[in-house]
Amino acid sequence: MPLTKEDKTALVEKFGRAQNDTGSSEVQIALLTERISYLTEHLKVHPKDHASRRGLLKMVGQRRRLLDYLRRKDQEKYKDLLEELGLRK
Repeated sequence: MPLTKEDKTALVEKFGRAQNDTGSSEVQIALLTERISYLTEHLKVHPKDHASRRGLLKMVGQRRRLLDYLRRKDQEKYKDLLEELGLRK
């Protein structure tokens, strides 16, 4: 499994609003970004793994929807999150 429990708790502490905040958009986007980067590397080694490619595309779509939601609700948090995660340029 790509994300260990320690990795997840570190991301929750970094991006969460509270210590046990696992449901906020920022935390969900950060977790999805980590999983997407892991699967991207996996698919470079295993290019014919179409089941994982489908899962990757679903995760990218989910992250896109969460980012759109965050942009509508709070522009400042959206910009900070993009910069912190290294998304977009």
